[in-house]
Amino acid sequence: MARQNSFVSFFFDRMVLQHPGAVILSVLVVVSLLAFQTRHFRLDASAETLVLENDEDLRYARQISSRYGQNDFLVLAYTPKGILFSPDTLRTLARLRNELSSLEHVESVSSILDIPLMGSPPVSLKDISADLPTLDSPAVDIKQAGIELSESPLCRDMLLSSDSQTTALLINFSGDEIYRELVEHRNDLRQKKTAGSMTTAERTELKHAEEQLQKHRDIMRFQRHQDIAAIRAIMDNFRRDADLFLGGVSMIADDMVSFIKNDLKVFGFGVLLFLILTLGIIFRAIRWILLPMLCCIVSAICMIGLLGWLGWEVTVISSNFISLQLIITMAITVHLIVRYRELLTQTPQAPNRQLIFETIRLKLKPCVYTVLTTIAGFGSLVVCDIRPVIAFGWMMIVGLIVSLIVTFILFPAVMILIPKEKPPEKRGWRFSLTSILARFTEAHGMLIVGISALVLVLSVIGISKLEVENCFIDYFGENTEIYKGMKVIDERLGGTTPLDVIVEFEGPEVPPAAAEPAVAENDDEFDEFDEFEEAGTGEKYWFTSEKMAQIKSVHYYLENLRETGKVLSLATMLSIMEKVNDGKPLDGLELALLYNEAPEKIKAMLIKPFVSVEHDQVRFWVRVTDSDKTLRRNELLKKIRADLTGTLELNPEHIHLTGLLVLYNNMLQSLFGSQTLTLGITVIVLTGMFLVLFKSLKIAVIAMVPNVLPIALVLGIMGWMNIPLDMMTITIAAISLGIAVDNTIHYIHRFQHEFQSDRKYLPTMHRCHGSIGHAMYYTSVTIIIGFSILTLSNFMPSVYFGLLTGLAMLIALLAALTLLPQMLILGRPFGKEA
Repeated sequence: MARQNSFVSFFFDRMVLQHPGAVILSVLVVVSLLAFQTRHFRLDASAETLVLENDEDLRYARQISSRYGQNDFLVLAYTPKGILFSPDTLRTLARLRNELSSLEHVESVSSILDIPLMGSPPVSLKDISADLPTLDSPAVDIKQAGIELSESPLCRDMLLSSDSQTTALLINFSGDEIYRELVEHRNDLRQKKTAGSMTTAERTELKHAEEQLQKHRDIMRFQRHQDIAAIRAIMDNFRRDADLFLGGVSMIADDMVSFIKNDLKVFGFGVLLFLILTLGIIFRAIRWILLPMLCCIVSAICMIGLLGWLGWEVTVISSNFISLQLIITMAITVHLIVRYRELLTQTPQAPNRQLIFETIRLKLKPCVYTVLTTIAGFGSLVVCDIRPVIAFGWMMIVGLIVSLIVTFILFPAVMILIPKEKPPEKRGWRFSLTSILARFTEAHGMLIVGISALVLVLSVIGISKLEVENCFIDYFGENTEIYKGMKVIDERLGGTTPLDVIVEFEGPEVPPAAAEPAVAENDDEFDEFDEFEEAGTGEKYWFTSEKMAQIKSVHYYLENLRETGKVLSLATMLSIMEKVNDGKPLDGLELALLYNEAPEKIKAMLIKPFVSVEHDQVRFWVRVTDSDKTLRRNELLKKIRADLTGTLELNPEHIHLTGLLVLYNNMLQSLFGSQTLTLGITVIVLTGMFLVLFKSLKIAVIAMVPNVLPIALVLGIMGWMNIPLDMMTITIAAISLGIAVDNTIHYIHRFQHEFQSDRKYLPTMHRCHGSIGHAMYYTSVTIIIGFSILTLSNFMPSVYFGLLTGLAMLIALLAALTLLPQMLILGRPFGKEA
């Protein structure tokens, strides 16, 4: 204690209070330097923010995407005001396609206008060539072509809705090989770092690789933002002719960046405005509004500058960091203001310097501990496996330290430069709530304990009902284009969330007589295939009837699942070609010829995206209807694996499920473990900190009970109301617990101090409610109001986060002013009464 008082006396009394001008000037210099770094402040809303850290499925997904040439694309849903298959509508659609194709970074635009027509008029297998007619071709029977496209396995429920009222344009962007190479290089180095086999040179190389990737990704994001803006500008010119909605991963990522920017502004200015109003109502003095605002603004600028300097990117998960920074800074400042005003009331004749020093001396220890406990709450987030949650945890740890340092330096430095105010007049009505709670606790202490026990039991039952399954579409408001686009694509165009099913084979089996294949007597029919005799036998004999039958069975199985929408595979090509071939299945020779000799347009549509002869595998591209309320991703993936290996008798080692659905499901399934881990670590660390602070196991247990109760209640409410866990809501428990214990620390610290005056528990409780209870009430109100601002977000998890965390803070305040004092009275941890 003497060492602590010596530090406080030296730093605050001899430095801050003696040289306030120099201190403020130093703060301004630091703030200016950090403000300059805000130009490097970045936002990130890429698909990587929805996946697990070091997820092996992500690496495999990138490999498959590269192997089958799957680049970034957007889906534009087009529902004309008139009939789709009419000359005027098709001309308008062609103009839209051509304008989109003319954009610099658009590689191609696929639409019903570009699909080769094989039944209008009918063509034979040997007539398939590059100049097949399309809807763009002159003299095409539009009505007949419309019927063919509506029945086409390629178009139906992908480029054309089942009612032929809505069509889709697939806007394919040029591939970015540089990005892929940079990501693979960085990930290889990261794996070495994780394995502990990284050399010093490789550490330097990893840093350089991350910087290169960051620069290239910034350029790419800006470029894609410009592309999407240009596409939307083109869409605006066609809205009088049709209803248009845009969808796709890159479009969602780009819009979410806009959401983050908007949330940062709304949360920051909204919290500041409400805190100003709250401070004005509570303290009714300009100084007690301007001083907290100064501390808040300086803390926020310092934090944004540090994020830019450190290169940390803000995601949709951490977009509320500014509001949290302001709330926490405000809470620390309010505690200092309330204590200063108490001392001023008790000793109005004392010099201002002495009042300020005593305020700092008395509040430094509890404030440091409250910040440490809050750090414990946020720190628990860094041990989970979800990248944006980890980043959020580190951001708030740094932010808490910044808030503590800034507040404890600026508050005394500014206070010493302004005149001492008159002692505040007591107005009983302002403190009526704390007094009412004190009297209620005294009169109904055991009722409070009984209600708390009942609430805990109901909460545990609710927690058992928690689940992680949700509809990604419900993350966004119904008025957003993301929601509208996903809804149309999900319901009319075959689903939104992609799933790749990869099936591997044992390899080609070349028959002994490969050099002299058997030829039917009537071999004139196959004269056109003679030139294929010189082709490589690997590709020629890869296409066997057994493999094709297996591909068909897998395709039809996936297509008939309730949760799936559109399914494309080599079976799609087989179905189309069999129809061309008068309903007769193609033999291996004909399939091999198509693989090698078909027009490039046919290959790009029907073959290359779905087969890799080199790797002896086929790909089934499945789209899942995300808006289906009954969708259970994990159960669906387990069912597919079980059925492919059981019913269809495929080798388990030859089946791989990948794609965004798998990556997103991996993240969701980790939420239960992350919630348990983060909450468990927080409880253990906080209990240990209470032991160190109060040097009593009984006090540590008493302190934890009223803080665990509100967290359990909020999680229980989520379970009872079917609110699923997601990346935002799993942070509620740890964060709320870390913030809520601040009230407990301040109350017990004050209770311990007040108890020494008369050693009577009930009178001590009333004095604490009439003193520190006010500060607890004020800070809790500011925190609750601050979190309520999050309800203005367009990202629904942020809305839930704000509402549920605010509710947890409200319950924690009531528990700290009722259950906590009752447990102190019953447990008598400070000894017997006098």
